[in-house]
Amino acid sequence: MKKGILLILSIVLLYSCNSVKVVTDYDSKVDFNKYKTFAFYKPEIDKAKISDLDKKRILRAIETELLAKGFTKSSNPDMLVGIFTKSREKVNVNQNQNNVGFGWGWNPWWGGMNTSVNVSQYTEGTLFIDFIDKEKKELVWQGIGTGALKLQNREKKEVRIKEFVKEIISRFPPGQEK
Repeated sequence: MKKGILLILSIVLLYSCNSVKVVTDYDSKVDFNKYKTFAFYKPEIDKAKISDLDKKRILRAIETELLAKGFTKSSNPDMLVGIFTKSREKVNVNQNQNNVGFGWGWNPWWGGMNTSVNVSQYTEGTLFIDFIDKEKKELVWQGIGTGALKLQNREKKEVRIKEFVKEIISRFPPGQEK
């Protein structure tokens, strides 16, 4: 019974480490139906403290998701798209205790306790995607995705970036969340 519970708990912890937690904020006075075209906002993107390769991966993923939603990339857009990133190191400490019995039969004074401690360290990354009204030069929507990042090969990194972007963009426009 205990092994089954530990297995389920382990699966939940692994899944929660792989999921992307998303929150959004937006200007409730804005009519998001008026936005049909987009372009990337280079001044904001240049400030993101990640490699140029990762910036390209994020921008390609954003473009793919917005095109799939029916938006058009334009040199004269309605909306500008910017990104910002943060990361921090996280440590998880889990303690498991197992009762170990010795001898024949049952005796509450016999036996011992086997305790194991599992420590894992990982990087938690946060991706901010900003949608800015080009005409007013005001932020109108922001999606923030947070999740575990692992040092991975290029293919796995691209998949993880696509997961982050897809989860965030799925909440745009407001009221049409997945």
